[in-house]
Amino acid sequence: MTAVAPHSNRDSWQRIRREMRALLASPEGARAVWMFLLLIAFLAAISGLNVLMSYIGRDFMSAIENRDRGRFLREAWLYVGIFGVATVAAVLYRYLEERLGLLWRSQQTSRLLDRYLRNRAYFHIEEGGGLANPDQRIAEDVRSFTTSTLSFVLMTLNALITVFAFSSVLWSISPRLFGIAVAYALFGSAVASLLGRRLIGLNSLQLDKEANLRAELLHLRENAEPVALQHREELLHQRLLGRLQQLVANSRQMIAVNRNLGFFTNGYNYLIQIIPALIVAPMFMNEEVSFGVVTQSAVAFSFLMGAFSLLVTQFQSISSYAAVAARLGKLLEAFEQADAPQPTPVEVYCEPQRRGLAYEGLSLYRQDGAALVLDLSLEVPAGSRLLVRAGSGHAKIALFRASAGLIQPGAGRIRRPCADQLMFVPERPYLPHGTLRQLLMPGGPLAAPEDAQLLALLKRLRLDHLVPAGSGLDLEQDWTNRLGIGEQLRLVLARVLLTRPALVFLDRLRVSLDPAEQRRMLELLHEYGIGYLLLGKPGDALDLFDQVLDLAPDGSWSLRPASATEPPSPG
Repeated sequence: MTAVAPHSNRDSWQRIRREMRALLASPEGARAVWMFLLLIAFLAAISGLNVLMSYIGRDFMSAIENRDRGRFLREAWLYVGIFGVATVAAVLYRYLEERLGLLWRSQQTSRLLDRYLRNRAYFHIEEGGGLANPDQRIAEDVRSFTTSTLSFVLMTLNALITVFAFSSVLWSISPRLFGIAVAYALFGSAVASLLGRRLIGLNSLQLDKEANLRAELLHLRENAEPVALQHREELLHQRLLGRLQQLVANSRQMIAVNRNLGFFTNGYNYLIQIIPALIVAPMFMNEEVSFGVVTQSAVAFSFLMGAFSLLVTQFQSISSYAAVAARLGKLLEAFEQADAPQPTPVEVYCEPQRRGLAYEGLSLYRQDGAALVLDLSLEVPAGSRLLVRAGSGHAKIALFRASAGLIQPGAGRIRRPCADQLMFVPERPYLPHGTLRQLLMPGGPLAAPEDAQLLALLKRLRLDHLVPAGSGLDLEQDWTNRLGIGEQLRLVLARVLLTRPALVFLDRLRVSLDPAEQRRMLELLHEYGIGYLLLGKPGDALDLFDQVLDLAPDGSWSLRPASATEPPSPG
């Protein structure tokens, strides 16, 4: 297990403190402050009631000792009344704590979701591969962090109030007992820290290993059909077992540490029950105090030790909390890196008035430094049709991604239209859950099309069967799982046709469409006045294009009219 560097922990906590301050600066900040102040007031009230109950309990037990029936009944009724008030205070306190935790979680999750989607942080994190399971950190770790932070803050405040309230009670009974309580708590905290310090790292690893197992199971569910068709169950079974074994191995280490910690904490807590009796009982036997003082000392000592021994009693929870905080800090660090200016030399300019796409001295490289495209200078006007071919699929994909503004090692400039004037259709189309109307709605300032227009376009694309009778265009469905890959692609192209960009960049349509279907789609784009760049394959019909860009394996390139004599394929 790799130890976490101290400066890394400090950086994580600094980032988290900034996120905590963000709650106060948010529109919900004032409400959160009032709820927190009410919680402190309830804490003080509950602590005061506990002190009062210690005195009532003392008199109650003394009445039993003296066989004073009248006093016994009075103290019993007082007990019942205080129990009722304390119950109301405890329930309202818990209600406020949960509401404040939910408020903070909602604000924090919304803020992190904004940062996750901003500047394509989700893409950079996935491409970098240095941060595991960002989805779990946003969903589960934020929930755990916000509720645990609030809980620990309130527990600490409660401990301070309890120390203030019960120290005088215990000191008035026996200064020696008070000193023993302080020394015993310090000893327990030191030993618990020594025995359980490995739990923080182990808890952090456990969260990742749990998430890795869930990710493998999700992968199997999402790819159930290809797995069944290709009979890859054994491979996935071995991967799942491997993930499970890693999880179990880490859990065994945690269990071993918890065992050692449990030996100490259980013995520590058992001794708390007898220590006050060992000190105060001789005082009772010497008739220095009444029997009720013995029970009051036990109550006061128990409350005071609970406050002093917060680290001992909550060490396992604190270690889990520290692991969650470190993971959340790493997520915030990844967001900061995504927000920072990227070191790539490729300059991508989005120009609002531009409708064509221009490459100026563009060179693209693989991660290992091998050249994919060298010094490409090319103007693609709006409405033009360009076929891009290459001996290496890496070169075409690099050009596609760089044109979309995704990070790609290289040099030179790309000048492109903004917003929806340049659209991209990847090889594997993306269809979010929603209604057909939401999926087809064009981007930008365009007015929403009429239903008749949508239905006519769907019919032309042979997708009219997707509109069930009665529910029309407003039935929400999981389109990715319902539709075949070709239907998904045609649905994405329907939105392109409704948006009418100046250019659309298409990634290898023939992976999803047969040649005849590809021809129909390209002809439809041309009919709508939409230019296109297509990452092609050998055998693509040249009559559908104005020009052909060939990218050679060594990074050189050539541009020629599509009507010119066909040269040897670069592949």
